[in-house]
Amino acid sequence: MNQVVLKAGKEKRLKAGHLWIYQGEIGIIGIGVKSGEVVEVLDNRGRFLGLGYYNQASTIAVRLLTNQRETIDPDFFRKRLRDAFAFRKKIKPETSCYRLIHGEGDLLPGLIVDRFEDYLVVQFLTMGMEVNRNLITEILVELCRPKGIIERSDTSTRHLEELPERSGIIYGTCPESLVITDNNLKFHVNLLEGQKTGYFLDQSANRAILSKYARGRRTLDCFCHIGSFAIHGASYGATSVLGVDISDDAINQAEANAALNGVDDRCRFKVANAFDFLRDQVGKKEVYDLVILDPPAFTKSKQALDGAIRGYKEINLRGLKLLRPGGILVTCSCSYHLSQELFWEIIAAAAAENKQRIRLLERRSQGLDHPVLVGVPETEYLKCYVFEVL
Repeated sequence: MNQVVLKAGKEKRLKAGHLWIYQGEIGIIGIGVKSGEVVEVLDNRGRFLGLGYYNQASTIAVRLLTNQRETIDPDFFRKRLRDAFAFRKKIKPETSCYRLIHGEGDLLPGLIVDRFEDYLVVQFLTMGMEVNRNLITEILVELCRPKGIIERSDTSTRHLEELPERSGIIYGTCPESLVITDNNLKFHVNLLEGQKTGYFLDQSANRAILSKYARGRRTLDCFCHIGSFAIHGASYGATSVLGVDISDDAINQAEANAALNGVDDRCRFKVANAFDFLRDQVGKKEVYDLVILDPPAFTKSKQALDGAIRGYKEINLRGLKLLRPGGILVTCSCSYHLSQELFWEIIAAAAAENKQRIRLLERRSQGLDHPVLVGVPETEYLKCYVFEVL
């Protein structure tokens, strides 16, 4: 087996549990090693650190699969997938929609698998998973017996691995629109063309907490996508819900989903830029009892962090300004590069600028089906805070 030898001192992060090795951390690379191949990783003294797959085109040169001496073969992948499936059965025994594989969180870096009822959506994000694509698909068929598997490897992150974007049905069949269940509510989703894998499963548990806060409240849901937060709020007793999103398609789906759940009499949706809409609502001195802010990631790199900070500050400043005393703010960020501490500082600064006092009710993260691997901070990306205006 080809070997990769690290420079002195570069093994510390791996020993702490991380799975990534950057190009600049490598001292020696075995002659003839090809991208996608499994390599043995050694420290500068020749001590074994683990096995991982290599890609010379990526900034992350090696992603570890194991810190044990074992064979990386079909049985290895079969066991990893079975372990992940068993974990989901334990934490979500009654659920038919969940993340089955969460990349590094399930010790399968570069692989995402979401289950929606009888269908699976997969993303092969790295060269190491790309070369095992057919094998992984076969094991998923064997393990889950799906009616169809849809590939959604149509993400720009594949370009970092010098891989083309790709999407389509790779096993069985799939309807153009599918009805899924989330917290006993129904949603039309498009697995072939919807955002990411079709529906944001990571927020499922956070949507459920609206049962504690929505009743009797006039609610505003910004960046509402296909209405998942809005419809949860209405079903939990909100007197009215206004959902705002910039996408015509998302709003059309949100309206259909409200009707599907029998809450279209209390839900209204509007196509608008959320930043402009919030500014306009503040100008009109509108008042709400519950404001939900669940924007897409404002930054996917450290370089764009300053702009993201300004964006999060603006929406939270205006969102808080729309709340009456006793009102509730549910605010989220899925930008990994925006830390918990920095997100907290942004919200605190927004409240201070509004001369408001706010009290933390809940600090939440992604669902347990998106496991956080200790030692790999990148696996914890979602932040969700619930505040009360005093």
